[in-house]
Amino acid sequence: MQIMATGLRFPEGPISMDDGSIILVEIERGTLSRVSPTGDVSVIAECGGGPNGAAIGPDGRVYICNNGGFTWATIDDLLRPIGTPDSYTTGSIQAVDLNTGVVETVYTDCDGKHLKGPNDIVFDIHGGFYFTDLGKRSDDALQRGAVYYASIDGSRINRIISPIEQPNGIALSPDGKRLYVAETFSAKLRYWDIDSPGKLAPGDDPFGVGNILYGFQGFERLDSMAVDSHGNVCVATLATGAVSAVSASGKLTAILPVPEPDVMVTNICFGGSDMRSAYITSSGRGILYKTNWHCSGLRLNYNA
Repeated sequence: MQIMATGLRFPEGPISMDDGSIILVEIERGTLSRVSPTGDVSVIAECGGGPNGAAIGPDGRVYICNNGGFTWATIDDLLRPIGTPDSYTTGSIQAVDLNTGVVETVYTDCDGKHLKGPNDIVFDIHGGFYFTDLGKRSDDALQRGAVYYASIDGSRINRIISPIEQPNGIALSPDGKRLYVAETFSAKLRYWDIDSPGKLAPGDDPFGVGNILYGFQGFERLDSMAVDSHGNVCVATLATGAVSAVSASGKLTAILPVPEPDVMVTNICFGGSDMRSAYITSSGRGILYKTNWHCSGLRLNYNA
């Protein structure tokens, strides 16, 4: 595993580009940034708040889940989000033009209720996107979250899963027929079969929250994810400081830790000419890693 960049301010939401660069957010810095193949970092756009998950949409813009901002602390030499700032007003979905750096706010609410802490995003082949809203936390309260489906033109946003406990990473299966969601604090990977765009089958969970693909044991937390061409859900596991791979049948198949211990390993994306390069964000240490994966990753819709 090689270091591609250091000094990043809590990187997340990596997107592999065909020129070899990686676009990602720096949550603490409030920016959408680009890491060149040689490791140079430049700012594409000032997003403000807390830019979190990111994905390229059908119009070529980068769509960002902005959580509205965190308060921060350095604990055991690791940068960590610890709460909600007094300046917080709402979360939002933003769109960034990669050529100009212009930032547009697409959504701040659904059915008259503010978005709380949008976290991660994935586009389907129909041009719509699913995204998670983790919620926000304060000293004495932790909000429940939701999952949404929306269009890029601001005309349609629907809350499709609610309530759900701290939904974080989100991804689609290779055939686009299954939606995966990672719950942070329960350390459960859940899935739903997709009946039609934005319409989910209810699932088998007796409490009405889809289906459980896999539940991690011990002191573990889940963050964002990607899917490889074999259908493995590759999810960032926070306490372990690794990326864990879970098969579509619910078997833990691999655990890949980062070289420098970091409980804030937050995301993974795939890229390269053969899609076998994996890029991993070690957010607490501000590092972007690159490593080889055992198979090709799934190329995301519109990430050409």
